[in-house]
Amino acid sequence: MVIVGHKDIPYKPLYYVESVEEIKTTPAGSTLWLGSFAEAKELVKHCFENGIEYAVTVESAKEAIFANALHAKFIVCNQPLSTKVQKIAETYLFDAKIMVPVNDESEIEGVAEAGVDGVIFPDAVVT
Repeated sequence: MVIVGHKDIPYKPLYYVESVEEIKTTPAGSTLWLGSFAEAKELVKHCFENGIEYAVTVESAKEAIFANALHAKFIVCNQPLSTKVQKIAETYLFDAKIMVPVNDESEIEGVAEAGVDGVIFPDAVVT
């Protein structure tokens, strides 16, 4: 299971960006946090075309399929949707990891029992 943003487990932070100009100010080799897939399509395209790692939040299985096709590193979705998306990811051998946002480590067990790739804590994102 992937755990990103937990205080006791080393992790590579994600950098929140809203524009191509902001991407240029992030450290080399960073993973970017783009927010909503639906609202960040131009940034997703830029990252795809330039081989930049990124994470997005999706609201549907279709968005998750598109995000994977556009080489997202992390696809973040809520707990109910994550189970459906995880099954699709396993069937089609997604390269992206399916992640569930959590606020407390007590939530990890439920995500693990659902078979989802990982969790992401709010501290994982640098704004």
